[in-house]
Amino acid sequence: MKVLKLFGIIFFCGLLSPSQEVLSGLSCAVSPRAMQNVLSDAIIHSGLIHQHLQGLVVPNIMGEGSQLSSPTSITDLHLIKVRVPRLSVVLLPGIGVQLTIGAKLQLRGNCLVGLLSELIDILVEVNITANIKCTNFESGTFQVVTEDCLCILGAIKIKVLSGLLTLSVNELVLRQLTATLPALLCPVVDIVMNLVNIHLLSTLNAVIPVGTAGTIHYQLASIPYTSGKFLGLDLDGVVKQVGGSTIPHDSSPSALPPLMDRLLLLVMRQSFLNAVLSLLLQLPPQTFPCTPDVFSGASRLREAVRTIAPAGCSACSGTSPLSIKLVLRGNPLILLEENKASVKLSVLIQLFSNHLDGSILNFLLLKADLALNVRVSIVGGRLMLQLALGSTSLSLESSDVGISNISTLKPHCSNLLVETFMPAINGALSMGIPLPKVLRIPLVNVDFQIKAGLIVFLV
Repeated sequence: MKVLKLFGIIFFCGLLSPSQEVLSGLSCAVSPRAMQNVLSDAIIHSGLIHQHLQGLVVPNIMGEGSQLSSPTSITDLHLIKVRVPRLSVVLLPGIGVQLTIGAKLQLRGNCLVGLLSELIDILVEVNITANIKCTNFESGTFQVVTEDCLCILGAIKIKVLSGLLTLSVNELVLRQLTATLPALLCPVVDIVMNLVNIHLLSTLNAVIPVGTAGTIHYQLASIPYTSGKFLGLDLDGVVKQVGGSTIPHDSSPSALPPLMDRLLLLVMRQSFLNAVLSLLLQLPPQTFPCTPDVFSGASRLREAVRTIAPAGCSACSGTSPLSIKLVLRGNPLILLEENKASVKLSVLIQLFSNHLDGSILNFLLLKADLALNVRVSIVGGRLMLQLALGSTSLSLESSDVGISNISTLKPHCSNLLVETFMPAINGALSMGIPLPKVLRIPLVNVDFQIKAGLIVFLV
């Protein structure tokens, strides 16, 4: 006979529509197949349900007997084995997750029928259904409450050493187990589901360091919601600098793209990425001599500056060493468009020389507005961004020597930034952006799509 379903458990995780627009930094869609894997690992493969069923003791079964049968007593009846539980998941739109586990319970005890005493083995198929409701959502957590637990027994097989069993003993065992097993198994379901809830919430609520720059605090933003195709999760991503100050971000409303046939879909919004970039790209000013050992085009840059210097500028033709200072101005801005990601940022480029008396002569202070191309990848559970210079727009901020026409400096400054500034930028980004370990679903074989305002990761 087929093994009956054991635990048919429904998670009532809120009544939000799956197409509801959200304002969190990240959103996830988890497929039924992924949920089945997650819950199988948490409940069965981890040994959790075996652990909490272990030591289960069933009350003594007593039968008074009749004119046609002897008195029967079955004592010391305890669980010795849970046979190969199986788990499946169905998502119920607007309700939650229907969890079903099928198993057989093997019980053993002492049986006394009349004057004959021997060991008895009972193999029972059970069907337990319970509603697990998510309640009291607060600060990224919720509680689960078990309600309407129903236990139905299926086929029962009884073995004794002598092989002599009457129909009345079978009927007695079925009647007594039907009366006692629900009160024993339903509390186990409640305990297991509360432990699973704690275990899975810890994957959604986590503070992850981002190098020495600060942290990202991922936290469940609202109670989970379901459609027939996925379980939806919205996460806040609080970006904090060292010292505790928060870098704010506001996400525009957006609905989740289709999950298709994937296990997990993770959406990261543009404004959240901008907050993380602001955390990572806190670069100190770079100051270095304008010499070929630092910048290969140093000599050409010096000559270009002399060429555009006004006539009569004695300092411009002097022999004082020329120095360069690069300063990141303002916060970087990532722009996500269909199939394209770019970063815009501004850099101040100062060309100056130091006089013997300690004063500074500012030949040029330039502002370079950069458009950077972005290459996206996932490595070790982190979002990796690698930037390359796309275009440069150069403008004059000031000049102590009266330089006004800087049009010829653009190629020299672009080369300068490629050789000196871009390595510093990519070095700061090399640690990557840590992603949440949603329900501990491994981020392997990840594909991604870049859409307007979103990066979509598909596992």
